[in-house]
Order: sequence, then structure tokens, then C-alpha cells
Amino acid sequence: MHIVAIAWIYVVLMMSITEHSVIAGIMTFLLYCVFPLTIVLYLMRTPQRKRERLEKQAALQKQSATPTVSDDLQAQEAHPEHQAAETKVD
Repeated sequence: MHIVAIAWIYVVLMMSITEHSVIAGIMTFLLYCVFPLTIVLYLMRTPQRKRERLEKQAALQKQSATPTVSDDLQAQEAHPEHQAAETKVD
């Protein structure tokens, strides 16, 4: 994806150089290159940011010593014989 962005920057830079005034060249570069590429690259990185956020949350959850409801359910599913033994005692 980065190679496409670099190529687009080059194309728009060449377009900007051919403008009649410096202001028109700057506006061409900003409106055809900087703003659209910022949006496109931000959107293309969204899945990676989501993955990183989920990995960070998983790491924080592993570090916490507090068991959660989902951990208790997983433990019961992993060892159903313990659950059956506990119900017979009651």
C-alpha cells in the first residue's frame, strides 16, 4: 500500500509543479494528495488498529488476577465432573 501512496505523491507533485502559480500548486498538492491520502491511509490501517487494541486488552486481562464470569464458565466447561460432584454434595 505504501508504494501506491508514494507513487500518488509523485504524480500529484508533478501536477503541482505545472500549475501557473505557487498558491495553485500548493492547493493542488493539498487537495489532491495530502487530504485524500490521509483519509485513505487512516481507513486502510483500521483493521490493524483494531487488532492491536484487542491484543492490548487481552494482555491486560491476562495480567489481572481477578477472575471474570467468562473464566468461570470456561472452567466449568473444561471440568464438568467437578460441577456434577458439587451438585451431589448440596
